[in-house]
Amino acid sequence: MPSFVMTEKCDGCKGQEKTACMYICPHDLMVLDTERMKAHNQEPEQCWECYNCVKICPQQAIEVRAYADFAPLGAAVIPLRGSDSIMWTVKFRNGNLKRYKFPIRLTEEGSVDPYAGTPEPNFDDVKKPGFFNMPIS
Repeated sequence: MPSFVMTEKCDGCKGQEKTACMYICPHDLMVLDTERMKAHNQEPEQCWECYNCVKICPQQAIEVRAYADFAPLGAAVIPLRGSDSIMWTVKFRNGNLKRYKFPIRLTEEGSVDPYAGTPEPNFDDVKKPGFFNMPIS
């Protein structure tokens, strides 16, 4: 199910030009209604249910109602973002709660070099047969 904003909790990120959910949505679905200063999902049918907007919302005003195969009726998955981690609370239909804590990336965006320490590629090797599955020598 797509994300939806609980308008009674949303403060439009206190009137900033771009809300947190607008910034993080990979599909650019979240928009700010400047008259009401409330965010909303402009195309719910296009939502990927990635939970990015849910995790980043400072007011915890966004929810995603999960599909029954992931969270059966009456269940819920609720993230709570802290300064260094995200606490996921999973509420089962029978009322049981489980909590999982995962760290948040603390490196500056764009500062990681994924190819650091690896040799430069030799493009002549690509044309050799069996290159894809050859062991590194």
